[in-house]
Amino acid sequence: MNLEEKLKQLPNKAGVYQYFDAKGKLLYIGKAKILKNRVKSYFRFTPKLLPADKLSARIYKMITEVKSLEWIVVPNEHDALILENSLIKQLKPKYNILLRDDKTYPYIYIDFNEDFPRLEITRKVLKGKNIKYFGPYSTGARDMLDSIYEIVPLVQKKSCIKGKEACLFYQIKKCFAPCEGKISKENYAKLVDEALDYIYNKNRLISKLTKKMEEYSSEFRFEEAMKLRDRIKTIEKSQIHTGMDLATNENIDLFAIESKDSKAVLVRMFFRDGKLASSNHNYIKPNREDISIDLQEAYERAIINYYDNEIPLLPDEIVIAHEIEDKEEIEEFIKQKFSKKILLNNPKRGKKKEIVNVALNNCKELLRLSAVKDSSSVYSQLQKLFNLEKIPNRFECFDNSHMMGQATVGAMVTWEEKFVKSDFRHYNLESKDEYSQMRETLLRRVESFEKNPAPDMWVLDGGETLLKLAIDIRNSCGVNLDIIAIAKEKLDFKAHRAKGSAKDIIYYEKDGLIEKLDLLPSDKRLQFVQRLRDEAHRFAITFHKKQKRREDTQISLLQIKGIGEAKVKKLLLYFGTFDNIKSAKLEELKDVLNEKDAMLIINYFKSLEG
Repeated sequence: MNLEEKLKQLPNKAGVYQYFDAKGKLLYIGKAKILKNRVKSYFRFTPKLLPADKLSARIYKMITEVKSLEWIVVPNEHDALILENSLIKQLKPKYNILLRDDKTYPYIYIDFNEDFPRLEITRKVLKGKNIKYFGPYSTGARDMLDSIYEIVPLVQKKSCIKGKEACLFYQIKKCFAPCEGKISKENYAKLVDEALDYIYNKNRLISKLTKKMEEYSSEFRFEEAMKLRDRIKTIEKSQIHTGMDLATNENIDLFAIESKDSKAVLVRMFFRDGKLASSNHNYIKPNREDISIDLQEAYERAIINYYDNEIPLLPDEIVIAHEIEDKEEIEEFIKQKFSKKILLNNPKRGKKKEIVNVALNNCKELLRLSAVKDSSSVYSQLQKLFNLEKIPNRFECFDNSHMMGQATVGAMVTWEEKFVKSDFRHYNLESKDEYSQMRETLLRRVESFEKNPAPDMWVLDGGETLLKLAIDIRNSCGVNLDIIAIAKEKLDFKAHRAKGSAKDIIYYEKDGLIEKLDLLPSDKRLQFVQRLRDEAHRFAITFHKKQKRREDTQISLLQIKGIGEAKVKKLLLYFGTFDNIKSAKLEELKDVLNEKDAMLIINYFKSLEG
């Protein structure tokens, strides 16, 4: 069925639509209250099917590439909004606006139900009626908390209050030992008030930390002074300095977006009790051929992505820097999720208009700085080298490790301006050969795309064969994702890894064929890819050694029970992991060992369970 015939079949129902090009590549995902009306609005029939005149340059170009259409019917517009957001994050369509940062932010909280409450960090809504939250913090939450504990002698650890004797923190004057009754609840409450004041007044906190740092320096405690210096820098960077408050006690989340030269930046500012608690920004980088960014779509993506998470402290109002359509849809989405009506407001005057202007000015400055950086960045050089549709900014690099089939593991490291260690992942694998191991690792990653969207680029530690495998996996799941591989040059069918003779070759896809690049060792692009590969290799080896020590311990214990090493390795070869051996039934074990040895295995694991 061609596109014109498909358009005639569109229903008068709410749903999500998907546009594809001639090769079946996903171009765009959208939502509609009435699919028939929304989808047809992209076209004009004269009588040839052409893009509608009033489309933006980006969408006009997209429609010229559309060759097929699919849709999913849902009960209502609210469900369409949720499904659209989920599919965009998973599949990363070519022409949709994509926002990487949709994760939850940390909050500082205190539970006043406790006799001697302490400040802690959470990303979730906690049970308890007397809990107060502060935040969210995109950066600096841990540094702020550690800094407050440095200068206010609160209970340092939750376990401390359960003890009956004063610990080291009391001896070094960082706790007043409420566990021994050395401070009353009333006096401790004054310490809590002091700590909370530092959260509200970061300048006062920084001033106090600076004095403490100078004190440490005068006492030649330089290591401690350097730690405080680094904390001060982090806290200072964690917010936009507006130089003003709201003059009210309102909780407000502000979203501002500006675009220039096919690039946009989103600035978020979080006001709590009328004061700026934190701020952050993210760049929106669509395809290189895009002429402009649709602010309507950008705001919708930004707001939906942020509130499609667990939010411990909701605002009273969401302020947006531009007027947008479909505000009611977004308000309904938030109401359904949190059972709270929160209005979106574009202020025209007053204090709120002033902070909107501050946010927009920051957007413009960030765009200016980014333009300077992009012109010479290794990311833009990689885009040109591999003829990519957009500049890659987030990378995931994969490697596997094993020793003679034992302790087989996969590893993934993540880079976005720096290594994002919180997003590193390792996998216990059952596969024994390199090809199957990489396949298992990549498929495990694909399974998590819904919760953790695909990056801009995969980098594989491997050659042409593994690159083809990754391309097949990518194509099968329909996600837009660039892939390259790096491997040692093979001479006489062997990879030469000896120091000084090992040359790295980069493999990439071009027009459906696999090409290879032999770059000079001094090439910055090669060095960047090597850095990713080396970190993935280090991470894989570290996890492999840990797992191997665990398996070696198991082998030693089994040998004590009368099972020889050769038999243990036969079991591992057959079952893959010790966990699989442990859960195997007697009849399954007898496929590998005799009944006597199989019973020894069963009894051994039963003894571990006690």
